[in-house]
Amino acid sequence: MLSSLRAGFVMLRECVAMSMSNIVSNRVRSLLTVLGILIGVTAVIALISTVSGVSGSLSSSFSSMGAGTLTVNVTGSDLKTGMTAEDLDELRAMDIVDGITPNVSLSARVSRGGSYDTGISVSGRNAYYFQTNPDAIERGRTLSFIDEDNRTDACWINAEMVETFFFGVDPIGEKLYISGVPFLVAGILSDEQAESVSDMMSGGVDIVIPYTTALKMNNASAVTSFTVYLASGVDSEAAADEIEAAMDAMFSYEEDCFTVTTMSGIEDTMEEMLNMMAALLAGIASIALVVGGIGIMNMMLTSVTERTAEIGLKKALGALPWQIQAQFLIESFLLSMIGGVAGVALGLALSFGLCRALGTDFALSWGAIALGTGFSAAVGIIFGWAPARKASKLNPIDALRSI
Repeated sequence: MLSSLRAGFVMLRECVAMSMSNIVSNRVRSLLTVLGILIGVTAVIALISTVSGVSGSLSSSFSSMGAGTLTVNVTGSDLKTGMTAEDLDELRAMDIVDGITPNVSLSARVSRGGSYDTGISVSGRNAYYFQTNPDAIERGRTLSFIDEDNRTDACWINAEMVETFFFGVDPIGEKLYISGVPFLVAGILSDEQAESVSDMMSGGVDIVIPYTTALKMNNASAVTSFTVYLASGVDSEAAADEIEAAMDAMFSYEEDCFTVTTMSGIEDTMEEMLNMMAALLAGIASIALVVGGIGIMNMMLTSVTERTAEIGLKKALGALPWQIQAQFLIESFLLSMIGGVAGVALGLALSFGLCRALGTDFALSWGAIALGTGFSAAVGIIFGWAPARKASKLNPIDALRSI
């Protein structure tokens, strides 16, 4: 038994040595054959690893922005179009709720002196929003409860608005006309002010005003979008159920009047979309692997034709068909694996560069590495099987005639 294993190991070692010798002796042809596998594996590894890095960065960003929050969007019913101030106070009184920030959005024409701009994003907020975002204001005073109650015409503008309308002038205390209404600039928003998911999805806001003032400008009396900040330690999924139960009663248990979105739900949806994108891109890139496999088959068929005399001589000396087949199959496998290993290394390097360029974290995807090397091995065996089979079926007498 031991002698049989030793003989098998010696034969395998000789097959590998002969395969490597044949690959080295045909350097150019082998390089061109390996190139197809290398390109395919590089594309698969780079795409999957890059998407994994982007997914991780997005997930951490969503988690940091939406930890302990719920986003509620109200579509309303025939009897109730949105949430009144009393409704929001009722939700705010719940033990699981720490605070609520309404979000009233509008697009306005903004002007000062002879300068104006259209399509400016204006967001209505409340005092609690600035309490939970202490770094939102770079300079000036914060929005207060007095501004909410009195619907004051005070506004907070970002750096772009300062550059557009107050170049060389201190904007604090100056007037800015929003949709023809004069507003007093009370503060400058910092670059970190758009920290909520709704702000990120809308591309950020240019101007913030009291939400009650925004409702007045929209000729509305109800809020259709708001963020619920949960009390410390409250589970978001359980809180969502409680919020939904409370709002069901407010809307007389009519269906499809509102949606409550948790951060985990947004993360799951985003992750699902990214995984689908990664699978699609990997499938497209895998076409290059199939093309590379065809190249391996073509080279091995050519090699069988060129080495007909060698095959006939080995068979005449007693080589069995399976031994001939094993040698050519090993050579095909080695060609594919050389391209696969090189492709993995190049794909990881390319993914690292792409992640640096995109400003995301590089994530080493062992699944992608396993997929790339496994696919390479499968391509080498599948596309090398037919040439190896052809070599093993050669008649030794016919093969020797070519000498």
